[in-house]
Amino acid sequence: MKLRQVSGFDATGHWSRLDAATAHLDPVFAALDLEALSYNAYDMVRRAGGKPIRIATKSVRCRAVVEAALAVPGYRGVLAYTLAEGLWLAETLDDVVVGYPSADRASYAALGASEEFAHRVTVMVDSVAHLDFIDAIVPPARRATIRVAIELDSSWKSRLLGHVGVWRSPVHTPRQARDLAHAIAGRPGFRLVGMMGYEAQVAGLGDAPLGKPLTGMMVRRIQRASMAELRERRAAAVRAVSQVAELEFVNGGGTGSLEATASDASVTEIAAGSGLFGPHLFDNYRGFAPAPAAAFALPVVRKPAPDRVTLLGGGWIASGPPGRDRVPQIVWPQGLRMLPREMAGEVQTPVVGKAARHLRVGDRVWARHTKAGELSEHANELHVVDGGEVVAEVPTYRGEGKAFL
Repeated sequence: MKLRQVSGFDATGHWSRLDAATAHLDPVFAALDLEALSYNAYDMVRRAGGKPIRIATKSVRCRAVVEAALAVPGYRGVLAYTLAEGLWLAETLDDVVVGYPSADRASYAALGASEEFAHRVTVMVDSVAHLDFIDAIVPPARRATIRVAIELDSSWKSRLLGHVGVWRSPVHTPRQARDLAHAIAGRPGFRLVGMMGYEAQVAGLGDAPLGKPLTGMMVRRIQRASMAELRERRAAAVRAVSQVAELEFVNGGGTGSLEATASDASVTEIAAGSGLFGPHLFDNYRGFAPAPAAAFALPVVRKPAPDRVTLLGGGWIASGPPGRDRVPQIVWPQGLRMLPREMAGEVQTPVVGKAARHLRVGDRVWARHTKAGELSEHANELHVVDGGEVVAEVPTYRGEGKAFL
């Protein structure tokens, strides 16, 4: 699978074309539109303003898509979500950063036992406890030197709102970052090579939620204030840590904050992945509009009333605070909606609307997932559509027998 540069994406007729191209397939299945994927990949590079994008694999979970994106100029390396996944990817990739601390003893043992893995993989730490944990598994004298990166807490501590962001690293101030850097530098068996900070309150929070203009105004004010504070604090933290160790990278951001994070001079690369698939979460953002590259089809299996049908499955709920914005979005045929008292179910999803009158048992309905990579947890393969036909079937992690988290 090869991505190509396209000047734009015309959504007119997109769903009917996708439906026709996959007419020979029995749902449930997931599809990936190659033109839309290509548009998204190159548009993300444009938005990053010259800073390389490290692919967040949790938002993809398909090696063929990761490899295709890495072949596009502007992408470099991957950000894995577990150490076991990172080691698996490092069998073929040479620049893997694990974005979250691990408590996987077996994977740390495998990392310490392999000079090749130790050269290719960087693990995340935010406390001396992580160093102690690794040393207790494989003492420094009996392992390869392990590359580590410090995660800087990128949340905003507002006087009015309190903690704004996600609870991740306890390393918030430049002094805390410097102290941890000294601790790492003083420990045999470790080498400090990078820093990371994820500004979730900017990257992961839509600044134009549909039907909520006042909320959007408030979110934008919070994001402006948060980024202003973070730019100053992150720059100071990078300076402080750089006095202790030479950093190979400073990672930040996400799909939703590519422009804002790219404007931070202290950041050398940006982590992003969900924008490749263009899930409907991003319908709530002002600054960009990714094409709906990934979707899934569900079959009609019941018709309990003339104006409604029941779909098999559909409860592919996204992570985050429970709510309607975490539920799949029914997109084709147009004019269908879920029932408030049932919504998307584990084994069935009733939908109602004018279009339902024309649906029969065996027809299919298309939906978009709220987020990106979690879609791949429900399908063994992605059917790649291009030029009006299915041109490839690429396995997801699940299709390769992998379930890391």
